[in-house]
Amino acid sequence: MRAFSLPRPTTVRRWASRGLLLIALLFLLREASSIVLPVLVALILTFVLAPAVRTMRHHGIPEGISAAMLVTTLVGCSVLALALLAEPAAQWWQRAPEAVSQALNRVDRWRATIPGFGPERRSGSRAGTPAPDPLREKLTTESVALTATVVGKGLHFVVSAAATTVLLYFLLASEHWVLSRCIELLPARTRLRAGVLGGLRAAQRDISRYVVSVALINSGVGIVVASVMWMLDLPNPGLWGAMAALMNFIPYLGPLIMAGLLLAASLASSLGDGSVLALCSPMLAYLLIHAVEANAVTPMVVGKQLSMNPLSVLLSVMFWGWLWGMAGAVLAVPLLICLKAISQRNRLMRPISVYLQGSDRPCPSLASLLRPPGVAVAVTTIDTTIHTEVVQRPAEPAADVSHPRSAP
Repeated sequence: MRAFSLPRPTTVRRWASRGLLLIALLFLLREASSIVLPVLVALILTFVLAPAVRTMRHHGIPEGISAAMLVTTLVGCSVLALALLAEPAAQWWQRAPEAVSQALNRVDRWRATIPGFGPERRSGSRAGTPAPDPLREKLTTESVALTATVVGKGLHFVVSAAATTVLLYFLLASEHWVLSRCIELLPARTRLRAGVLGGLRAAQRDISRYVVSVALINSGVGIVVASVMWMLDLPNPGLWGAMAALMNFIPYLGPLIMAGLLLAASLASSLGDGSVLALCSPMLAYLLIHAVEANAVTPMVVGKQLSMNPLSVLLSVMFWGWLWGMAGAVLAVPLLICLKAISQRNRLMRPISVYLQGSDRPCPSLASLLRPPGVAVAVTTIDTTIHTEVVQRPAEPAADVSHPRSAP
């Protein structure tokens, strides 16, 4: 019998050091999110807007002026959208305590109809006086902390958006210079430089195509959702259309969160006084719109070239969402597209692209994978040859029995 051999201590130490380095890198990325996130967002927006800068440069417009025009347009559209949504968001924020109270009252009435789930009553108090509800008391005590958290997150978002805008301008204005210097630092081997440049251009093309296509699709989804919410008499339909467009950038998890928000908004509005169908109608309408968009519109617009494995997309959204929150979940798919473009051009990373690439081709059976390759090829070749001979061989003429050949 073959003796069992333990791995060498040097191998164990090498893998242990690599694991510790990976864990340290993950926690470093999580703690340095204030610096890494603006850089990543600016890089992705540079990939999207760089073709427009190159087109303007070919027409004689300097890169600095074209970058300033694009960044100004982007910032102006963002500020206009925020200004249009500020008033509906402020209205919801002002009536949030009243809406929460109405929703809790409706929930209390529903809980009272179920034995064992209603609010407990004090034994020594008068009849009809319920005991304090822990859920209501918790919401009341945490309202001040929630307001402080929202204000702090808002200030952090403003600072990060300003840093991203400035960095985006400099990256667009010096994109050609930075790319040429990075290629110049590589060894003077034509194949290596061409591979690196081709990988960067492929990642830039795929990310640009994905972001532009998904942005147009989500804008259409937002318009349709706003129109449907207006028809269903949900307050502030424009706000819910904008939130639906933003949440649709997060695959799988974003639509689920949006459906929950619409159900909570229906519960806090006048729709909660009606039937169960009226209460759930905004959520059901949104889920129907999302089903049409995800199964018909997006595959037709994005195409099979950018199709990704759903399992890899979901794992990427979960990982980056855990690492950086909502911003990481939005950046999950562009980062996955960049990884796929790089792995397709690197021989060592090519197995990763097999797991990332989506395909409509059915998987082979496990029995065919366990069969020796030579046997499968031989059987296929023999079957093909026999079929070809049967089809292509001309039919032999039938023997003439009416005129027998005379004997010599």
